[in-house]
Amino acid sequence: MSDFTSGFWNVYVIVLTLGSIAFCAWILIAMSKTTGQGGGAGPAGKTTDTTGHVWDEDLKEFNNPLPKWWSNLFWITIAFSIVYLILYPGLGSVKGVLGWSSAGQYEKERSEVDTRVKPLYDKFAAMELAKVAADPEARAMGERLFLNNCAQCHGSDAGGARGFPNLRDGDWLYGGEPEKIVETITGGRMGVMPALGAVLGEAGTKDVAAYVRSLSGLPQDTLRAQAGKPLFEANCSACHGADGTGMQAIGAPNLTDNVWLYGSSEATILEGIQKGRNVNVSEGTLAMPSFKETLGAAKIHLVAAYVWGLTNKPAAR
Repeated sequence: MSDFTSGFWNVYVIVLTLGSIAFCAWILIAMSKTTGQGGGAGPAGKTTDTTGHVWDEDLKEFNNPLPKWWSNLFWITIAFSIVYLILYPGLGSVKGVLGWSSAGQYEKERSEVDTRVKPLYDKFAAMELAKVAADPEARAMGERLFLNNCAQCHGSDAGGARGFPNLRDGDWLYGGEPEKIVETITGGRMGVMPALGAVLGEAGTKDVAAYVRSLSGLPQDTLRAQAGKPLFEANCSACHGADGTGMQAIGAPNLTDNVWLYGSSEATILEGIQKGRNVNVSEGTLAMPSFKETLGAAKIHLVAAYVWGLTNKPAAR
């Protein structure tokens, strides 16, 4: 219920749940009575109403009540559901007498696991990150944490995807030093590129795109590239540098290394310059979340060691 933003849904769930139980009870009561038409010889010589349906002149359909053993089973399930709803959450935001919740159970089990493995985490947390990366057991733990928390965006092989950096190619937006990786995982990242289409105009955007492609040796219109250089210096160099090599302090990509986060096609580069690159789920551009609360310092240390080890060759312990 924590996902519901309106009190209506709380009432809706309560009414729907209790209404369903009451309807089942009404069905059982209604079906325990005979409401047929006319009489007939029922089982064991008893007189029983019929539904009024007759086949082959004398074959009648009796309207017998439900068997007691069958209806009693349903009454038992109704009683069980009422007791369950009193003890456990099931009526909207009502927590139940026992106060149990799936979220609370998860946190309890997670806390128990963390308590058992804390000595192991503490041991690796006290080691330098490069030494942790060289430890097979620590790397295996870091890989499992990565797969559970990071693979959704960066891929199970850490190879990345469109808009999500490849962590295996040695190209780092904010720096690949151990402390920078820890900083990135801990606090998250919010990279933003402003839209320059209105500033540059259609022709200017194409000129800058041609110049950007020339920086990494991609085919381009030479005349447009020459015209785009001063526009780049005036509008883009503040982040990407005068030579286009980027600025790790703010996560501005290096445009000279032929490593592209969204692709190197002319259309893609034009799109990036014109519209910018902001956080937009529909376009597949997402900020990297902070894992400070989710993982904690000890687990972040292990994940960072695993990621650092993907592009470095730590000496085996």
